[in-house]
Amino acid sequence: MEYVSTERAPEPVGPYSQAVVHEGLVWVAGQVALDPASGRPRGETIEEQAELALANVAAILDAAGSSVAKLIRVTVYLADISEFPRFNAVYAQFLAGARPARSTLQAGALPLGLKIEVDAVAAR
Repeated sequence: MEYVSTERAPEPVGPYSQAVVHEGLVWVAGQVALDPASGRPRGETIEEQAELALANVAAILDAAGSSVAKLIRVTVYLADISEFPRFNAVYAQFLAGARPARSTLQAGALPLGLKIEVDAVAAR
């Protein structure tokens, strides 16, 4: 196994890695709208938070030698499922034509009162 770390995504806030590579797959830990430079939440709207959370996923994939185009599976946790259509519009632009399998569900609450968390699995 290989543990992935990049300064282009927020440092983990607990005892876990940004991602782990095993047998050709990149397992990205849940990413929220934390600014990589400050480690603090950024963005008020679901669109702003989704863009940052997804950018963090992309930065980690890049550091692991993968990319958004190689995504296999994405899980999205929304604090408020009624924001799904607005999130989905941001997500469609982020994918740039990729079509990984995805689940989206409402979470009871997310860290720091944030609106979204995203984890992913990609090929290397």
